[in-house]
Amino acid sequence: MAEGDTILRTARRIESALGGQRLAVRASNGRGRAAGVERLDGRRLDRAEPRGKHLLLHFEDLVLHSHLGMSGSWQLYPRGGRWRKPPATAWTALAGEQSEAVQFGGPTLRVLTSAQMRRDPILARLGPDILGPDLDLGQAAASLRAAPDRELGDALIDQRLVAGIGNIFKSEACFASGANPWSRVGELADQELRETLAAARRLMRESVDEGRPGRAVYGRAGQPCPVCGTRIAARGQGDDNRRTYWCPRCQGDR
Repeated sequence: MAEGDTILRTARRIESALGGQRLAVRASNGRGRAAGVERLDGRRLDRAEPRGKHLLLHFEDLVLHSHLGMSGSWQLYPRGGRWRKPPATAWTALAGEQSEAVQFGGPTLRVLTSAQMRRDPILARLGPDILGPDLDLGQAAASLRAAPDRELGDALIDQRLVAGIGNIFKSEACFASGANPWSRVGELADQELRETLAAARRLMRESVDEGRPGRAVYGRAGQPCPVCGTRIAARGQGDDNRRTYWCPRCQGDR
């Protein structure tokens, strides 16, 4: 699933290529037409806003909201260039003077008015954005505190508590901060929560600016820990059984 770093990187690329331009917007299949994207045709793209794992493209008084889920993507091409995926699989294409952004797949694509966006229940439930420019780590830690009985690794990916962290960076952040992902939130000191959130923010910002770095634990079950050499462990966590990776020696065993 696209995590917050992917969405921030995508927002920057789209705004750089298309921001300030009036776009030719078309729906490439029935799903795009059902989303109402053709209402945006001829409107100016004012800005691209990342919000956790959600992307909001602001067109004057309308907003295009997308969530990419496990398999969706936004791709940029020279205008009129050949797409890497079949046109029939695209929900929409936003064409500017020289570039076009094409959205493929994903569970959510919809057009909202600015007023609808401000009161939208999906967006209103999001916790503090881990990559938000004004993130207050204390506020984000307090948000996690609202779920004291949740295991840390599970709480970190609950978008209602903190927005933007997914399965990769929950494991990497816990390892970087030395936190045990199996500890209950209520068992951890505020400083431990802030350090783990700070690690997630730092790693994700590095990913945005430099590309995703090599992974210390995620996807490396059974391989040696880069710090102590202990075999990295992995197992499902939370109601969704999302896989968590950790070092039993550096972070403590379950």
